[in-house]
Amino acid sequence: MDVTRVVAVVGPTAAGKSSVALTIAEALGAEVVNADSMQLYRGMDVGTAKLTVEERRGIPHHLLAVWDVRETASVAAYQAMAREVIDGLDVAVVVGGSGLYVRGALDRFEFPGTDPEVRAALEAELAETGPAPLHERLQRADPVAAQAILPTNGRRIVRALEVVTITGRPFSDQPGMRTYESVYDTTYVGIAPPLDVLDERIDARVDEMWRRGLVDEVRALEAQGLRDGVTASRALGYQQVLAFLAGECAEAEAKDETKRATRRFARRQQSWFRRDPRIVWYLDPRDVPPRGE
Repeated sequence: MDVTRVVAVVGPTAAGKSSVALTIAEALGAEVVNADSMQLYRGMDVGTAKLTVEERRGIPHHLLAVWDVRETASVAAYQAMAREVIDGLDVAVVVGGSGLYVRGALDRFEFPGTDPEVRAALEAELAETGPAPLHERLQRADPVAAQAILPTNGRRIVRALEVVTITGRPFSDQPGMRTYESVYDTTYVGIAPPLDVLDERIDARVDEMWRRGLVDEVRALEAQGLRDGVTASRALGYQQVLAFLAGECAEAEAKDETKRATRRFARRQQSWFRRDPRIVWYLDPRDVPPRGE
């Protein structure tokens, strides 16, 4: 059986990955596979900059809007879904800024098992103290993982600490973490504008999300159980709007904090992807060859 050809388009949020992915997919006759963890959720459209059907130029897109907002994200579950899709294609363009999801889809990468007792104890601690103390513990145990995981992302912090506890090794040092070997014939394209340009794009994107109705989107999702979603409720923008709707801050403060948090997150994404030696980087999305080569 022939190995699927893949072009992976990666980089920080607001870098311009989606437009590059569309151009490459058109040139190669490929289909697009989403590797953005938050775009996997149904109804989370405005706040994740999910392309509308019209914006997709008639190109099939996979793994968009497959999870309910109450469902906890699982990279292992995503890996199985992504491999099933990619294996059925001749050419795929995998696009997203969620580094672990990209690697889960494309690399020889195995996820450690779980221990219900260890997980329950960590989740109880998370509920009692919040994510900050756990993130500090992770920083001491595994600085590399701590740099890649947002201090507010309690679910991923718990998972990293669970793996450390079970294996006695850093989460970032598990099999496959420090080696880069794709299971497909993969070309890696990275988009990384200068930070000042990226920050301007992030601010403009957040302003546009507000104009397009992010607050109304979050309000509707709240009625569908968004606050009960361990993963979705902590997504950038959604977490801040939920705080505004709960009366914990003013709307202007929620917007400003979304911009600040997104800028911080973009830098973490940059750090994650920069460790991968296979990625060819471009400062401007317009410089990427149409066929991704």
